[in-house]
Amino acid sequence: MSRSPFEPGFAELPQIIPIFPLPGVLVLPGGKLPLNLFEPRYLAMAADALAGHRMIGMIQPLDPQAVTGKGDDNPPVYPTGCAGRITQFSETDDGRYLVTLHGLCRFRIMKELPLQRGYRRIIADWNPFETDMAEQKQPVTIDRDRLVRALKSFFQLHQIKANWDAIKETPDDRLITSLAMVCPFAPNEKQALLECRDGTERARVMTALMEMALLGSRRGDDSATH
Repeated sequence: MSRSPFEPGFAELPQIIPIFPLPGVLVLPGGKLPLNLFEPRYLAMAADALAGHRMIGMIQPLDPQAVTGKGDDNPPVYPTGCAGRITQFSETDDGRYLVTLHGLCRFRIMKELPLQRGYRRIIADWNPFETDMAEQKQPVTIDRDRLVRALKSFFQLHQIKANWDAIKETPDDRLITSLAMVCPFAPNEKQALLECRDGTERARVMTALMEMALLGSRRGDDSATH
């Protein structure tokens, strides 16, 4: 897939980016993540990003129960996140920002910097993930039949409706990226999906996570009937 002329190349990725710690929320390279921003610090973060490189790093707190609603909390975060570029932006009548991030590249935190206007910033190491922005990516190889079987049961377990015709028509790479982002996995499971080497590994891990969830559910049902 060719790169948008508005997106930076790998060598042009900024050294310093803001981070947005949000448990259970995942953006992956090539994925699109809508955000509803209303806290003053994150409104400032978005405004500053729009005035500059338009990049925001999504990252998860190590403790998903960490309180992130107060302006003075800075919970420890995982060392690896993924940055996206703001591609859509609007402001609501009540002062919220609605933005869409297009996932570009994962990063590792080299160093965290002092707060700026209340939000967190880091020095990013992009080098381990240069392949995230390769023009010619390695093809994703998945066991689609096994994945779809697990997905149907997993969605039924969580009472999620899906357009199965659309899923059938979605290319493997896009399907894996979308499912990893939207499926209701635990935060540590989302992090495991983020850190997978490539889409093929991500597909294997995601299928295994769904099958383990289904197995756990069946065991719970069995124990409840005895």
